[in-house]
Amino acid sequence: MRLLIPVVVLLILSVAAPPVAAWRPWPHLFPNTSVSSPTAPNPKPDLAASKKYEGSSEFVHLRYHMGPVLTANITVHPIWYGTWSPSQKHVIRAFIRSISPTRPSSVPHPSVSAWWRTVRLYTDQTGSNITAIVRLGAEKNDRFYSHGEQLTRFSVQSIIRTAVTARTRPLPVNPRGGFYLLLTSSDVGMDDFCGNVCGFHYFTFPSVVGYTLPYAWVGNSGGRCAEVCAYPFAIPSYVPGRRPERAPNGDVGVDGMVSVIGHELAEMASNPLINAWYAGGDPSFPTEIADLCEGIYGTGGGGAYTGQLLVDGRSGGSYNLNGVRGTKFLVQWIWNPYLNYCNGPNALDL
Repeated sequence: MRLLIPVVVLLILSVAAPPVAAWRPWPHLFPNTSVSSPTAPNPKPDLAASKKYEGSSEFVHLRYHMGPVLTANITVHPIWYGTWSPSQKHVIRAFIRSISPTRPSSVPHPSVSAWWRTVRLYTDQTGSNITAIVRLGAEKNDRFYSHGEQLTRFSVQSIIRTAVTARTRPLPVNPRGGFYLLLTSSDVGMDDFCGNVCGFHYFTFPSVVGYTLPYAWVGNSGGRCAEVCAYPFAIPSYVPGRRPERAPNGDVGVDGMVSVIGHELAEMASNPLINAWYAGGDPSFPTEIADLCEGIYGTGGGGAYTGQLLVDGRSGGSYNLNGVRGTKFLVQWIWNPYLNYCNGPNALDL
């Protein structure tokens, strides 16, 4: 990814602009919207996969603002902040590895990699699509809470700086395809976490980190506000008669994080410098390609209804995507720029 924003602008943004994509899956914060067509129809969408897509509206238009998308292969560098169990790390690693599996034919339909194909439909001004390759890269553990147990949006960049400048095993610096994913454990707070924020993405400032690097923060809400950030595995008290779905990997907080990670990864790939694909006139508060489909996981989804889901016969967990080595995940749908609807590989034919 080429840097198209001057350093002077970045320094101004470091003071004035908050990180983008503060969101939560319950309730809907944005209307579903329509989108202008991409600059080039490549790759062509698989319109035969389903005839049912959700979320059409004509009130706001998602548009391309001529900035870059991530066409270079993406390498995700997790930063595990706080206390994490091996099983929790395993679930998140499996999801990242499932986006570009080494043996796609071994993963049953509907798959995580098929979900990513909707993200790939977005292009830059040259007609180049978002990359098909997303890999798990080097990781960093911050188990001693180097910046405390209550973080701010700005301290996220300081944690990334610590990770890439560490004396031992620093994370590699990759401005072109690196994606730095800060994951905080359930005992770590963040500004507005559980209120309006479950995750956000942005880019680091050279004045802080030394480089412009796309990053995201996602928090574990399991011990704090699962009904807000891990819906539908927990249900708000103001929704009577609605039973929570069973988490497919048995961890409400981490299973909820998976969908937020997918949300932020899709938006980071399509809007890494906040000047590519989004709706609205203010780039500091854009509506991006995953915001348009919050809370929609299957056919018929919208409002308080997730849509039709699959159920694992062994665990009873609800899911909509298959991953590597038999893993299963529940991940929200993404806005399809050709169909002007939210859709996913588990959509039902009608």
